[in-house]
Amino acid sequence: MKKIGDLPDILPAFPLPGALLLPRSRLPLHIFEPRYLAMVDDALKTQGRLIAMIQPNPGRTGDEKGLHKIGCAGRITQFSEMEDGRYMLTLAGVSRFRLVGEVEGFMPYRRVKLNWDGFEQDRKEGEIDTPYDREAFLNLLSKYFTVRDLSADWETLKDADDELLVNSLSMMLDFEPEDKQALLEAPSLSTRRETLVTLIEYFLRGGDAEEMMQ
Repeated sequence: MKKIGDLPDILPAFPLPGALLLPRSRLPLHIFEPRYLAMVDDALKTQGRLIAMIQPNPGRTGDEKGLHKIGCAGRITQFSEMEDGRYMLTLAGVSRFRLVGEVEGFMPYRRVKLNWDGFEQDRKEGEIDTPYDREAFLNLLSKYFTVRDLSADWETLKDADDELLVNSLSMMLDFEPEDKQALLEAPSLSTRRETLVTLIEYFLRGGDAEEMMQ
């Protein structure tokens, strides 16, 4: 089996629309379907404890059977079992991957073939953003939170480093699945921030949001 470091070329897949996992970020998950409970059980038995998070893409056909081409692998770092058998776990983002195909078999969950080439930056210590107007970015974010009636710890946001700030917002904010995919596929932290700004500005220009901005 060809590997890059400790990353295998086949992983169990968790197709979940709207769920975004990014490298060096953490995603809490609530698992209750029997097939995905089995997936977690099997992943916990492996050395890497890795799961491939990937969004469904109903418009795609062929070997990928309705999956996007790019996802992100996460390592199970926290795990607990509820009294009714549900699992609560946390995935730590390890690296994005490109989908190669799907493994046929008799598992109750899907398994996918992966290629890790082109995402070497994901497996480094961190990514630095290019210089930008952080105050203007936070002001735009404040307007978005006001329109959406969201609360935030602004002191924490102001103190967060660029990667934590941009990636956390990308994962947490309520964008459409295709928008989440665009954030995932952004080639750099700077591009992801620019995409995030575009999505926020697009929302604020529409309907009641535009009126509130006047």
